[in-house]
Amino acid sequence: MKNSNDKAVHSSAIERILKNISARRRAPLALFFVILLVYLATSIFVSVIAASEATVTIAETRMNVSAFTGVFAALANICIIFMVVYYGKLGLATSLSLMLVQYPMIIVTSIKRQNISNLPGIFTNVLTLIAIIIIHYNNLKIDQYQDKLRSQAVTDRLTNLPNRFACTELVNDLVKQGEKFVVVSVDLNNFKSINDTMGHNIGNEVLVEIAERFKVAADTGLSGTFDFVSRFGGDEFSIIIRNYHSEEDVLNTVKYYESVIENRITIDSYDYFITASFGYAEFPNDGSTTDTIFSNADAAMYEVKRLNSGNHILRFTPDLLKIERTLELERKIRAALDNGTLYFNLQPQYDIDHRLRGFEALARMDDDDGNAINPGEFIPVAEKVGLIDKVDLSVFRNSAHFFGKLLRRTGADITLSVNISVRHLMKKGFLEEVENIIEKSGIPAEQLEIEITESVMIDSADKALKCINQLKNMGIKIAIDDFGTGYSSLSYLTKFPANLLKIDKSFIDKMNSSDSSKQYVAAIISIGHIMNFDVISEGVEEPEQLEALRGIGCDYIQGFVWGAPLTDVMAEELVVNSVPARV
Repeated sequence: MKNSNDKAVHSSAIERILKNISARRRAPLALFFVILLVYLATSIFVSVIAASEATVTIAETRMNVSAFTGVFAALANICIIFMVVYYGKLGLATSLSLMLVQYPMIIVTSIKRQNISNLPGIFTNVLTLIAIIIIHYNNLKIDQYQDKLRSQAVTDRLTNLPNRFACTELVNDLVKQGEKFVVVSVDLNNFKSINDTMGHNIGNEVLVEIAERFKVAADTGLSGTFDFVSRFGGDEFSIIIRNYHSEEDVLNTVKYYESVIENRITIDSYDYFITASFGYAEFPNDGSTTDTIFSNADAAMYEVKRLNSGNHILRFTPDLLKIERTLELERKIRAALDNGTLYFNLQPQYDIDHRLRGFEALARMDDDDGNAINPGEFIPVAEKVGLIDKVDLSVFRNSAHFFGKLLRRTGADITLSVNISVRHLMKKGFLEEVENIIEKSGIPAEQLEIEITESVMIDSADKALKCINQLKNMGIKIAIDDFGTGYSSLSYLTKFPANLLKIDKSFIDKMNSSDSSKQYVAAIISIGHIMNFDVISEGVEEPEQLEALRGIGCDYIQGFVWGAPLTDVMAEELVVNSVPARV
């Protein structure tokens, strides 16, 4: 607990921070002394040349040096005006002092020497005096207005707390100084329900009360640390914690702020009990830039809200970025499905003699900048959050529609292969979806192939077999995808009414560097042929892999060695060039 002196120091530190953020830039003090020296020098020149009887010749005209008195007097007055314009009270006080000292001297000298030619200079100085007073008071009004604007720029209007800009400026300074600090992101729980049920006016009063409690906690230093509290907007606040010694100090401070808002809030005889979610991150351990430290504190806070547990406080850890990325990808997948921006590419499949067998339809999705998102990243997320069946259906429907038109144009004897997840296969109404797609696209069932992973036989063998047999009865080909990576069982395999085995890329990658991997691939091909399955190897990228697969009897090839995934336009061009157009 801090004593009263510590509290005063803490409060003044907060005020100083806000003042530094909002302060208008002044001219450097060194320039003030330069102007003062110029004024003193010109005043001396005025005194000297005013009494001089010397003459100078300029452009063949002889004139008294005293004629230049007005020039140096004007320069002196300009210095006086500059001091008042650029240095406010200091400039005015200095100018008045100099002029009040100078005027009696000028008047006494004029009377003593009976030199009335100094009278215009005296009146000029009087006018300068009036001018600087007017300038000063006009500047005071301008400064007051500018102070108001600056205050608005760094202050939240509703709560009078510092705003997001002020908080960001403070963090920028702390980052530059390399000072250790913690950013805490605070979001009130279920605050929307107060606005919806009681109205925004009551909601605003609740926010004002919470802000006042936060401000008292920060100004008094009762949290045990130096804290800077700001409101970011809505029901979001931020706390910057400094002068702590351990992780426990930070946690105690956050718990203190949690306690001050959980005390009952009474407005218009109604009691409100507010809780909040607190996520925090420490500089530089949890982030080395302003944006990163704020982002990571937010990530921790959002995770607290997502967990919705009794613990409302969480520190950032790198694992949270994976969760954030999952949530971000889920939002992107949902948006792509809603907007129809999920699309497909077609990767060609060839027989071992390089004749086109067909294409596999692959799901593709871009980010907001138009850059492709790796399918290896968004497909697992779609599976995890239960959207994979919708992704499957979108790719199936769109690729079949394209393929049906392509077949009608070319009459090509090629196959479209589409992936169907276990979740989609087991979905009620799946067969009706397939029938509907075949009918609307016009693709012949015998030129359609559905790829299913072998794990479907483990999840629900009887139901899966029934569905697969119905697909076969419709004339659709069945492929077992990623064979060998799951629960491989010959007893399941003998029951599986498939046409094709697909060997996973992971085995192909190791085939030429590991003799056992090559033998494993050869064994899969042999088993497939014994059971009357054709075999296709995917992920074939090197000519050496191609030759090895040819040597052990692989039937079909899919991979970059003969063809990368293509857009629909490029795939159509490939088919047109490979197959004579239908007459």
